[in-house]
Amino acid sequence: MPAPPAEVFAVLCDPHGHVAMDSSGMLQSSAGDPVGAAGDRFIVHMDREALGDVPLGKYDVEVEITRFEPDAAIEWTIHGTIKPPIGHVYGYLLDPVSTEDDSPATRVTSYCDWSSAAEKWKPVFPVIDQKSLRASLGVLERAVRRGYPRPE
Repeated sequence: MPAPPAEVFAVLCDPHGHVAMDSSGMLQSSAGDPVGAAGDRFIVHMDREALGDVPLGKYDVEVEITRFEPDAAIEWTIHGTIKPPIGHVYGYLLDPVSTEDDSPATRVTSYCDWSSAAEKWKPVFPVIDQKSLRASLGVLERAVRRGYPRPE
């Protein structure tokens, strides 16, 4: 990605950045401040109908940051209507890379790990498939380069 890790990390820390980089169409809006540490949380307003798989309609989830390494790594889990929580995590790893012209760039790796998900939920994973995770990288780059709407 043609941006320094700090710029990419800033989008990943911002609840509105999560909505901006969503490739699934499920994330509708968010509430909360940018995160600054593991344990921080924010709300995302969801609409599962965008996937056309499970008729959940509109609902809210709470995103909890489980890993926070400034400009290097961020990971989160989701708390929602399902109790106990499913137990999966999403994350991004950021590595600065060299370019021929010495402009800042970042290798961005996106992942979803459902290996710790409760057994009864493993058959429905991955909710977001590999193709959508890859697509989120292009959408993330657009959000980093062009910005995105933030409520006032």
